[in-house]
Amino acid sequence: MNTYFISGLGADQRIFSKLTLSEEIKIIHIDWIDPHKNESLEAYAERLSQIIDTSKPFALIGVSFGGMIAVEMAKLLKPVTTIIISSTMLSGHLPALYRFAGKLRLLNLIPAKLLKASNKLTQHYYFGTKSNSEKILLNRIIKDTDPHFLKWAIGSILSWENKIKPERIFHIHGTNDKILYSKKAIPDFVIESGTHFMVYQHARKISGIIDELILNNGITLSFQAFLDRKC
Repeated sequence: MNTYFISGLGADQRIFSKLTLSEEIKIIHIDWIDPHKNESLEAYAERLSQIIDTSKPFALIGVSFGGMIAVEMAKLLKPVTTIIISSTMLSGHLPALYRFAGKLRLLNLIPAKLLKASNKLTQHYYFGTKSNSEKILLNRIIKDTDPHFLKWAIGSILSWENKIKPERIFHIHGTNDKILYSKKAIPDFVIESGTHFMVYQHARKISGIIDELILNNGITLSFQAFLDRKC
């Protein structure tokens, strides 16, 4: 099945590089396009969705910001399965601090280049990177991120409004995610000690969940049922 992968803020397909999926899943990476001035997350997702071949069954997988884009795409395109990882399904599940900052439009006061200039120790703490290879990958992703795209994307998240849960959507989240965390959200699959970087760190476990969901055409599995089938 054609499966479209959408990365996080400014990141690219490198974040998915450790996934090992079934040969029945055809991986198609979606590249970011330039946002229009003051474009909403919903409008951007609609433009980005035009590259998807809807003439045959397909699935969507999004990480972090890419998961929110996948949610908006799923509302429009009705994929067989949508999977969001380290992300948020509803805007009401965003951390309260983010929604507060969005209402005050605090992002407008920060120059785009400054958003990339935070201390590396802070970045690694929040993303949860531990090994040298993880830290090197994160550093390269941040270095390659366009600051103007980054500022637009953060602003679109802070102003995002979505109360609709698309059909056949599944949420995989880690218990140690320090960037997107919520007491309201109830993920379908919880990765113990999973960080915001877990699609890379826990690739084997997440690969198994993706295979099960896509090859079963979005049939809901509990996490315990998934573990039982792997035993």
